[in-house]
Amino acid sequence: MSAEAVRVRFAPSPTGYLHIGGARTVLFNWLLARKTGGKFVLRIEDTDRSRHVEDSVGKILEDLRWLGLDWDEGPEVGGDVGPYYQSERLDLYQKYTDQLLESGQAYYALESAEELAAAREKARAEKKNFTYQRPNPLPTVAEGQAARDAGRQVPVRFKMPTDDILIQDDILGEVRLAAADVEDFVIQKHDGWPTYHFACIVDDELMGITHILRGQEHLSNTPKHVTMQKVLGFRTPRYAHLPIIFNANGSKMSKRDKEKAIAKGLEPPEIDVHDFRQAGYLPEALLNFISLLGWSAGGDREQLTLDETIELFSVDRIGATNARFDRDKLIAFNTDWATKVSQDRLVMLLRDFATINALPMATADDATLAKLLECCAGFRTFRDVQAKIGFVFTGDNEIEYDAKAVKKVLAKNEGAGFAMLEHLRAALGALASWDQAGIEALIERLCTEHDVKMGAVAQPIRVAVTGSTVSPSIHDTLLLLGRDKTLARIERAINLRAAEAT
Repeated sequence: MSAEAVRVRFAPSPTGYLHIGGARTVLFNWLLARKTGGKFVLRIEDTDRSRHVEDSVGKILEDLRWLGLDWDEGPEVGGDVGPYYQSERLDLYQKYTDQLLESGQAYYALESAEELAAAREKARAEKKNFTYQRPNPLPTVAEGQAARDAGRQVPVRFKMPTDDILIQDDILGEVRLAAADVEDFVIQKHDGWPTYHFACIVDDELMGITHILRGQEHLSNTPKHVTMQKVLGFRTPRYAHLPIIFNANGSKMSKRDKEKAIAKGLEPPEIDVHDFRQAGYLPEALLNFISLLGWSAGGDREQLTLDETIELFSVDRIGATNARFDRDKLIAFNTDWATKVSQDRLVMLLRDFATINALPMATADDATLAKLLECCAGFRTFRDVQAKIGFVFTGDNEIEYDAKAVKKVLAKNEGAGFAMLEHLRAALGALASWDQAGIEALIERLCTEHDVKMGAVAQPIRVAVTGSTVSPSIHDTLLLLGRDKTLARIERAINLRAAEAT
């Protein structure tokens, strides 16, 4: 690692929520900065206005905060090399575009859209790949400016050199690309806005970025970036291209996976950080899991705190092999982490889960949420908690009864379950003390009096008050509901008997 102060960056385009692959990129850059005492810069690359999505920046910042990954410079934080939105840096990009035009390293491309379309069609007809052909002679700067002044849509292209391009990558080693494989590319669109490639290298230079960790899908861009850096006299940061993340079936993990699942009528998989948050995962588990997508702590160590990961992190322990996203392993991690974090932390995260899912439990007090978690010990995600105790916050008249549960538990054996509810209604209504001991004693007494097993008493109560056969222990269930709600729901369940009879 270089002796100079490490400065890394994450530069998302505001096109939606943060993809889990982007979160892995953020994490690795953040870990490198924290391990070396360097700086982590957040930059918003919003020059592609056609893909810009309103409120995306806020969503990305919220995702990062939920993960607990803070930034040293960037939006809402500031810094000495801002602004940190590319849309506010157009004058800087114009300065270096002019420099390249004046030195002959870039030129105005005067071909019309129709001429380019005809050239592409000709290549297709000849079964060749289309490659942009540099005009000879090149248009002068005056000719290009005159064409723009006349209203023509004229971009600026960078003039690629004829020498092969060599990249030193801290993960992949030496990567060589033939110059012939990279055509002259656009660095400024006809409307004056820079392309990603150009704005990126200008900002990396002016913001003092020393190390760039990004996905291998960007490897094809790096020759362009390195070449422009050399031509402009910029430093070349150290590059490290991270392995691509694949699904368990070997397909690339993409946001389109959700669209495909929805089209097939399936439950869409979690792809964005927000998806995992909404699905009830803990940020501690998610960070721990994605840290292992390409990086190894060594010694078969896997479940690590963020502080432990910082201590062990190094780029040379990142592999080049593509990573597999094992959802079963993530579930196992989350289940374990739910037993490790403090109760206060777990309550806070449960409230966050309930809030973003607009669940009624979001307004419960901390003591109630703590009790709910206690009743759901061993849960995998907060969705399990909601599935198990959501009935507590459902209106008595809004409980939906599972038809199979009603038939099996209440109506079977000539309505034995309904008959038990009649006994329970009277007994619970007369119960002197509504507490665990009192409820347990009452149920034991009914089992003895009617010569039945515990399930013959507990299951009818469970179906009556929850609508299903799943809930915490029966005494916890009734304590959470309270006497009035319990009796109201038993009464409603008893009234189902008439419907069953018809």
